[in-house]
Amino acid sequence: MAAEFGRLRKGAVNTTVAAVVVAALAASQAPGVTTDGAGRKVTTGTQPSPDAPAADSATGNSPYYTDLPPLKSPNPAPSAGTTVTPAAGEAGIPATVLDAYKKAEASLRASKPGCNLPWELLAAIGKVESGQARGGRVDANGTTLSKILGPQLNGVGFANISDTDDGAYDGDSRYDRAVGPMQFIPSTWEWAGRDGNGDGRKDPNNVYDAALAAGHYLCRFGWNLAEPGDLDRAILSYNNSQDYLQLVRRWLDYYRKGTHEIPDGTGTLPSDRSDDAVGANPTPSPTQPASPSAPAGPSSPAQPTTPAKPGGSEPGDGGSGSPKPTPPGTTPTPTDTVDHLEDAGTAKLTAMAGATFTERISARAETESGKAVAKVRVRFTITGDTDATFSTGEKYAAVLTDSTGKAVAPALRAGEDTGEFTVRATVVGRTVAGLDYTATVTERAADTLARTADAALTCVPGGEFAERVEVKATYKGAVADKVAATATLIKAADDPAENDKGPYFKDADGKPVRTLTGLKTDDKGLLELPKLYADDTTGTFLLRIATAGGATLTVELKVAAAETSPEPTPSEEPAESASPSA
Repeated sequence: MAAEFGRLRKGAVNTTVAAVVVAALAASQAPGVTTDGAGRKVTTGTQPSPDAPAADSATGNSPYYTDLPPLKSPNPAPSAGTTVTPAAGEAGIPATVLDAYKKAEASLRASKPGCNLPWELLAAIGKVESGQARGGRVDANGTTLSKILGPQLNGVGFANISDTDDGAYDGDSRYDRAVGPMQFIPSTWEWAGRDGNGDGRKDPNNVYDAALAAGHYLCRFGWNLAEPGDLDRAILSYNNSQDYLQLVRRWLDYYRKGTHEIPDGTGTLPSDRSDDAVGANPTPSPTQPASPSAPAGPSSPAQPTTPAKPGGSEPGDGGSGSPKPTPPGTTPTPTDTVDHLEDAGTAKLTAMAGATFTERISARAETESGKAVAKVRVRFTITGDTDATFSTGEKYAAVLTDSTGKAVAPALRAGEDTGEFTVRATVVGRTVAGLDYTATVTERAADTLARTADAALTCVPGGEFAERVEVKATYKGAVADKVAATATLIKAADDPAENDKGPYFKDADGKPVRTLTGLKTDDKGLLELPKLYADDTTGTFLLRIATAGGATLTVELKVAAAETSPEPTPSEEPAESASPSA
């Protein structure tokens, strides 16, 4: 059944409790917001852009939830008969929803780095728009278990936006409604929609798609969200209301102070809406189609009907507070049935720095009896002091299990940091023990060295070699770049000790040195040594080059006096020709 927001009209009066908390928070939690003497909110600093038509915003300026983050300071004195109780669980964000926000941030960091989009901003908007997808009531793909719909934008208390999608997204062929966990109106989704979970679809009801779309929407026009003015403009473009701006700013600040992951479906549900004004007449939620009549039986007392909570009535929603996970009579989701994770045959994980691991991590989700569980999202997270990433460039990846219950992580890519690190596998939306995998990064290596030229290396005593020594390093036939190497002028083929005579290199001061360290091959696997010089000792000498991984090459260097042409002997002098006879 579609869950409809009965949401606010712009400028509506908040509840008494909300008004008290707004005044207390205005100075402490809202950047650029103060209060005047009457406790009214006043925005200072860079002014946001002027009002824009509702159809040009993400939500059509639809109503939103007005619940405020818990106070960090002592509670203000509430009005008579009212108790203000901060919700201890507000900092928790449902696992799949949190994963979607962080994945969207990572994507925007790569595609629009100048935007500086923080995932906490998506979380703040998601909280205000849908209570984090109704407390994380999503399946393993990130799709809401039922549609989240705003009221008809029919001009009665709201904007007037006639249908633009023939009801394709919102099921309404007369007027548009905001749709999904980030509350996009159909006309905006048509161009702003994104495929955030890689399933080939752009679904506003999917939190991965909606979060990525919201990120791109907020980053358009070249806005830099690290700048207060651009941040205000971006938020106002989402829903053009000063109250909305200040509320999102407060949740942004709250989430930046620390959040944690909680299981899907256990998030705190919002309770206050900005159309909770005296005399407000929100559009009622659509009713569930009646079930077929059951056979007549013994009479029993009629049970009172529980009204649907604004924003949707999911099984186990209960209408207030945190939703009850899997209540009696409700079919558990695949995620609910997972008891543990098992390694699915992952081999030893070892790779050289800069290389991609040939083996991939596999984990299998199982029930308590060992039965495989399909369509469960498994998150793989790289931990430890390492610059390794997945092939996606990120430190985490969320993968659905297949029909055998197995999830295979993207390939690991080693950075330059050597040593061990850990990859942890966990079930998204389920609190079960994680599974740790140890991966090892070794230093770059070469198994073969070869000279790039064949010319003999010769020099006269006291001179310098005309040719420089250049070698190419490979590993299993491929270029071995950035491989550490040393070069030493050794005494003999069977004596690798440094020679004390013969050819030498020069240091920065021009002094002779016969061992070079700290050498590295370039990105083509090439290494050219500095110029070589010779002392007065003649003979054949050896230069040995060695790399990490055990590749070595020994090069001959010859120092000999220059050859001179011999002087002709008397017997070799040519005889004078006889003069011809007169």
